[in-house]
Amino acid sequence: MVGHFQEFEDEYLETMYEFHEVEPLGIVRTGDLAARLRVSPASATEMVQRLASRGLLEYIPYKGARLTDEGLVHGQKMKRRHRLAEVLLEHLPYEGNAHETACRLEHAIDDDMEVALSRLVGADALDPSGRPIPPPTEDIETRLKGSGRTVSLLEMQDGESGHLVGMLLPVDAKEGLDAAGCTLGSHLSKSGEHLLTSAGDVLSISDDWLRAVFISVEENTT
Repeated sequence: MVGHFQEFEDEYLETMYEFHEVEPLGIVRTGDLAARLRVSPASATEMVQRLASRGLLEYIPYKGARLTDEGLVHGQKMKRRHRLAEVLLEHLPYEGNAHETACRLEHAIDDDMEVALSRLVGADALDPSGRPIPPPTEDIETRLKGSGRTVSLLEMQDGESGHLVGMLLPVDAKEGLDAAGCTLGSHLSKSGEHLLTSAGDVLSISDDWLRAVFISVEENTT
């Protein structure tokens, strides 16, 4: 029950963050929050007061609530993880309801997984609806410093090089790339239209595979 209750709290703070995106520091009416979450106003009021007692929300009787600094960090983190999960599902590709599945996945994403997904998705990615992914919180940003720009092999530009950081491929496809010297951590470069392995061999794969393999581009390349 504790785990499920934590998820309810996460959902409230994430939803409050959605309101914050539209109107930073604005007061959210409890009725509007209840409608967004599809719960009763009484349930929303009870949870808002509970979160306020923990310092995550500022509750203003008869007006509504807004995120405190601590609540903002938590809500931002949950919304970031939700949108990272949606991008991951889009890359797979996933044929189910990506939004509902991301709602479940976000609660299972810990800091290590968030860092891994952040490197895979890249800093400038948008979610499938075209919305920006919230910036990482300070602790995650510290871990991401020094990471290069992440792009798919299809998006690599002439003269760029870097190391493979992710593959979203069937087992047989991955085995084929392994045999060609293209494994996680491998160094690849692009010269003209050709992808080159560290041994100087030309890597020839389909566009579908190129879209599903990701590289962290070295910053000192052009």
